[in-house]
Amino acid sequence: MSGAFILGVIILYFLVLITISYFTSKGAGNDTFFTGNRSSKWYLVSFGMIGASLSGITFISVPGMVVGEQFSYMQMVIGYMIGYAVIAFVLLPLYYKYNLTSIYSYLQSRYGIITHKVGAAFFILSRILGASVRLFLVADVLNYFVFQQYGLGFEVAVLITLLLIYIYTYRGGIKTIVWTDTLQTSFMLIALGTSVYLIYNLLEPSYTNQGLKSLGMIDWFITSDANAANYWWKGILGGFFITLAMTGLDQDMMQKNLTCRNKEEAQKNMIWFSIILFGVNFLFLVLGGLLFLYLQQSPELLSTFYEMDESKRLDRMFPLIALKSDLSGALGVTFLLGLIAAAYSSADSALTSLTTSASVDLLEVNKWENQRKAEITRKWIHIGMTIVLFIVILLANAFKESNVINTLFHIAGYTYGPLLGLFFFGILTKRIVSDKKAWIVCLIIPTLLVFYKRFEPELFIHYKTGHELLGINGILCFLGLYIISSKKQI
Repeated sequence: MSGAFILGVIILYFLVLITISYFTSKGAGNDTFFTGNRSSKWYLVSFGMIGASLSGITFISVPGMVVGEQFSYMQMVIGYMIGYAVIAFVLLPLYYKYNLTSIYSYLQSRYGIITHKVGAAFFILSRILGASVRLFLVADVLNYFVFQQYGLGFEVAVLITLLLIYIYTYRGGIKTIVWTDTLQTSFMLIALGTSVYLIYNLLEPSYTNQGLKSLGMIDWFITSDANAANYWWKGILGGFFITLAMTGLDQDMMQKNLTCRNKEEAQKNMIWFSIILFGVNFLFLVLGGLLFLYLQQSPELLSTFYEMDESKRLDRMFPLIALKSDLSGALGVTFLLGLIAAAYSSADSALTSLTTSASVDLLEVNKWENQRKAEITRKWIHIGMTIVLFIVILLANAFKESNVINTLFHIAGYTYGPLLGLFFFGILTKRIVSDKKAWIVCLIIPTLLVFYKRFEPELFIHYKTGHELLGINGILCFLGLYIISSKKQI
């Protein structure tokens, strides 16, 4: 498949998004950008959140995980389901009770203005890093399979991707995204289903069924080594804490929920979203298994696969087969639409939520009397966040693991833990914590964990911390807040 054809697909897709943006951003102001005027249909939000939650990382990286980790990722998906239930019945009622635009405004009412801004800063840092890792993966694929054919560098792929996202989100914000995410989720799920169908029909059924079983399709749980980072209870706990933090305490994901008309519709949205997401994640792993089995029967592609940079090999398995194999017609177009949809549906909401948090939490433009000035300030922040993402993505290119999704969760283990501790200490207790001290705890604990991870092999020869690190971080922050709190209740 030629680079020119791939560029043509991207341009056509982008024009569709621009058209949606044009109709959804008419008369848009800051309230439209931040809350979508709280008029979104719950089923549109639920469906669109699937694409935003999965992102380009899931579309590329999760299938590649099957090669090394088989279907053990489903352990985390089970944890996700538990986390979504807590979000629906604990966090969403809290957010609607306080009528929040930014969820971090709760921290000001519970602790004070300093903790509010520190909490928002943790989110902004987390989301900048997370969005950069996601966009890095997509830009890397586009650069490897398209732009380098024309002598253009990785920086160009990043710049084009960010400019396209900025253009269709700068006016309508979250209102536009609710609609574009619905379209993009549709494309992504169609691409996923079509890819599974095309690959499965090329393989011998008996070989396929036996191969998928050997990859652990019906055996998700790692029970042989309790010290392993992906041991079963670590996976479930990790998924639970990741969901609480990266969805329930994340302005990016919650901003969509808060565009629903009321709490009940938001809860309905979250429950249906979690059910569909469970099946979608499983299907991504099935796709990964099928891709690997197809690769095993294609010596030329297998040779190319092992010639690739080892740090990027697994994340390039799907695009290699889709764009360079004999299937590069139907499967190639399907893959491109799915990848672009997944990438844009997570990146556009990340840029919007970053702009919202910086505007509302740090500068409090929603309280300004001069609405014109507030709107201009929000637009400049939007531009600034786009530039920041560009810089961080370039830096991310130098710091990566062999599987990008692990990089994302590793980052989250440190940056979302303090938010987990702050929110649940506020929800579960009525003890008073000094606003001038709370943020110190939230800086000390993650710093200590960074040093712990550095010396973990020397401290514990056999045990290796997995994704449960985020929960440990949150629990330690909770305990730290308890120690410095007073018995006087609010």
